[in-house]
Amino acid sequence: MYRQVLDPVAGSLAWSSLVAALPLLVLFVMLGILRVTAWVASLVSLALAAVIAVAVYGMPFGQALLAGSEGAAFGFFPILWIVINAIWVFRMTVETGHFDVLRRSFARVSDDQRVQAIIIAFSFGALMEALAGFGTPVAVTSVMLIALGFKPLKAAVLALTANTAPVAFGAMATPIITLGKVTGISGDTLGAMVGRQTPVLAVFVPLVLVLIVDGRRGLRESWPVALGCGVVFGVAQYATSNFVSVPLADVVASLLSAVAVVALVRLRGGGRPSSAPVVSPEFAERGARPDSRADVVRAYAPYGIIILVFVICQVPVVKGLLDKATYTIQWPGLHLLSPEGKPSSLPVFTLNLFTTPGTQMLVAGVITMIALRLAPPRAVRAYGVTLHQLRWAIVTVMAVLALAFVMNASGQTITLGTWMAGAGGLFALLSPILGWLGVAVTGSDTSSNSLFGVLQVAAARQAGLNEVLMAAGNSSGGVLGKMISPQNLAIVAAAVGLNGREGDIFRRVVVWSLIFLLALCFLSVLQASPVLSWMVP
Repeated sequence: MYRQVLDPVAGSLAWSSLVAALPLLVLFVMLGILRVTAWVASLVSLALAAVIAVAVYGMPFGQALLAGSEGAAFGFFPILWIVINAIWVFRMTVETGHFDVLRRSFARVSDDQRVQAIIIAFSFGALMEALAGFGTPVAVTSVMLIALGFKPLKAAVLALTANTAPVAFGAMATPIITLGKVTGISGDTLGAMVGRQTPVLAVFVPLVLVLIVDGRRGLRESWPVALGCGVVFGVAQYATSNFVSVPLADVVASLLSAVAVVALVRLRGGGRPSSAPVVSPEFAERGARPDSRADVVRAYAPYGIIILVFVICQVPVVKGLLDKATYTIQWPGLHLLSPEGKPSSLPVFTLNLFTTPGTQMLVAGVITMIALRLAPPRAVRAYGVTLHQLRWAIVTVMAVLALAFVMNASGQTITLGTWMAGAGGLFALLSPILGWLGVAVTGSDTSSNSLFGVLQVAAARQAGLNEVLMAAGNSSGGVLGKMISPQNLAIVAAAVGLNGREGDIFRRVVVWSLIFLLALCFLSVLQASPVLSWMVP
């Protein structure tokens, strides 16, 4: 039995926080400055976290090892289980040639790469986030962008940057539902509050995508489409989360934003400035050949099948039946107490065999195999190719989640959070940063909400701040940590064929992550003050 400690270094929370932050500091320095491969940086940081847990926090070595093993298992199931099956569906469309048809269809909307970045990375990526989440959008959309002529590094940066505003409502609002469970606050209330924060970010994300694609010239020439997409997405996300359904917020917003992009392009007469970056001449030539209606239907079929499978699985009766295959397991040998001496929930591992998006994606893959008339041996071979493609990403994700669990179990993460929570009224400024930190480490807004949700509420009470606002700030701030998470960096690097260059990707997205984070912190402070307190439900 191990009881978590908050201040093992000289009884000081501040000094203990400095030591607890070392594994994260080493991880990001190795990635961003030393350009070390993600899986190597993750394993080194994991080893350092384990040493600090044992030598500084006094955690028994066996307990630290078991905590790491649970984290690695969680990294594979459900996170990698989702990504592997999502990429497999994509591989099958490539195998059958239907992905070429799909990209030609996207190109017909506009051959302007700035518009393509918006509709694919932002709108289509948001739909993938709504249905599956956990790294699926960046993997799928980055490859689609490459197929349209984008360079791998730029495709990766665009996919990661776009995967921000939709994250809090991803996987049918799983992060917000989880936040509601751990804090005891209504999920509808939390969803409404998040729906009054992330839509503000959504307005600007497409503008940033255009800036990444084509600099200031792109912003000057394409801002009406970008701004229109962002505004429609933001308004739809706000309206749906506040007045219709929290789980459907991203579904509605993504579809309406895509319609808005198409409408705005049509209003411009389909024209574009002659200086606009376009698809390669080779692709443009292939795109001139018309595809049959049957081929187009089959090209879109996998994504229609995914939507249909996920929607059916959300039907209460079906979901109830699938939930019967959910098992709660006490991780063998791992015995933890919180700093207050209460049993920790960390050793409880949930094995939701059928309700996890990964299994539902697998079912959608099997149906896709039939719809695309792909022989089972070829489908199995495509699965093998997917595993080989993601091999280093698998190591990285499992190592990062092992790191997160060791830090959580030993008390290192709680030390950092408690130290920040002692900021009093300034906590309104720091609340989103805490969520950002949680997602940067775990790669999951759901995990960050599980980790820091209760802490946010407790800090709000101590500082006399609104509990709903601080809890929602954890989830909203967390979405901005997604793009710098080693987990997501590894997934997107594997998808675009840049294994070992995660550091290059990190350096290109970290600035946008910090800019958006500062903006959200400022919004949080204003919402905690009389200026914008009317925005809090």
